[in-house]
Amino acid sequence: MKVTPLQLEVSESIGNVSAELISPEQLKAIVTLAHGAGAGMNHPFMTALAEELALLNIGTLRFNFPFTEQKKRRPDFPAVAHKTIEVAINKAQELFPKLSIFVSGKSFGGRMSSQYLSKFKPGFVKGIIFFGFPLHPPGKLTIDRAAHLKDITVPMLFLQGTRDELATWNLIEQVTNELSLATLYKLEGANHAFKSGKQNLIPVLAQATDEWIEKF
Repeated sequence: MKVTPLQLEVSESIGNVSAELISPEQLKAIVTLAHGAGAGMNHPFMTALAEELALLNIGTLRFNFPFTEQKKRRPDFPAVAHKTIEVAINKAQELFPKLSIFVSGKSFGGRMSSQYLSKFKPGFVKGIIFFGFPLHPPGKLTIDRAAHLKDITVPMLFLQGTRDELATWNLIEQVTNELSLATLYKLEGANHAFKSGKQNLIPVLAQATDEWIEKF
């Protein structure tokens, strides 16, 4: 397993963000992995997930959003987040032009990635994986954030806990049932951080991702 630190230039005005490529020897796919609103690419969840995916021969390109790189608390505006995601997936494709490229993200990172794919449709992206789609704010049970998902033209995998505070189960089930390209994977008892008692769910997330990617 090879670990390569990178710098990605988002734009001349925004500057660079840190990234890290993990590439196992028997590489079968590359997944860009965007972090959530509350923690950067080196959060233990992000690093553990990348390492677990590497054990299954899936490479990852993790990266910071500019707000994290600049140590700001407020997440970037969507346009900035979308540009960062674009740069990351283009870098993945540049490095591995013959491999399948998948987009993914934890919470905010997944939602920004799906917004990007709903507007721009790079032909080399094979699908998108949500590690907890943030369907609504805590206690505000709406599905407005899912409206753009109908415009995505690649397969979608939703990995969701049944106790997710940002995606009440019956609502995320309703949303995915209406999307012909969506697969919903249920993690019983898990919250938005994929905590379920003392159980380590990261291997479960990686295995489910691997099985879904194998279909393509």
